[in-house]
Amino acid sequence: MRHPEAFADLERALREGPVPRSIGLDRSPRGERHAAVLMLFTDDADPELTFVTRAETLRKHPGQMALPGGRVEPGDTTRAHTALREANEEIGLVADAVSVLGELPPLWVPASRFDVTTVLGVWEGGTPLEPVDPAETGAVHCYRVSDLASEAVRVTASHPTGFLSPAFVFGDQFIWGLTAHLVDWVLELGGWARPWDADRIVEIPARYLRD
Repeated sequence: MRHPEAFADLERALREGPVPRSIGLDRSPRGERHAAVLMLFTDDADPELTFVTRAETLRKHPGQMALPGGRVEPGDTTRAHTALREANEEIGLVADAVSVLGELPPLWVPASRFDVTTVLGVWEGGTPLEPVDPAETGAVHCYRVSDLASEAVRVTASHPTGFLSPAFVFGDQFIWGLTAHLVDWVLELGGWARPWDADRIVEIPARYLRD
């Protein structure tokens, strides 16, 4: 069953063109290298959002929670093409099953020097998504929007450098960094955000700090 009302605020915000958001660093696109990630929602009144755990064997950011995605390849025609191709390679998502809602303005990621575009899409769900290559993806996680917006899981992450950012805690899963900023932003755009205690500061677990 289609639930357009669940995405009405988000689709309106995407049509109007969300203003690039300040997330504590200069994130203006540099045009050096390009990547795209997929924010994949199920088509439900309370949508689920898909995350992956990066494989422990990866050279960059092993074991961290992220959105499916990766670098733009020469054959990619659009940023949506990149995000959907990467999601297929990582978790077996069939591109034709996804309805693309739009994109967020690209943000520059200093650690990788990529301009990252977030593609937002909706699919029916129901088909299990699993790591295709364990050397790239360790696990797949799905969390309801209502749970992501809950004060119970929302904290402010404290980096050893003193940098503070939104974060989400689900048991031993810790979502922080760019991924958490994107989720926080989309919760606001989608009208899903709820009040939470930003003064609840939690140090980022050591296993999530590996570069």
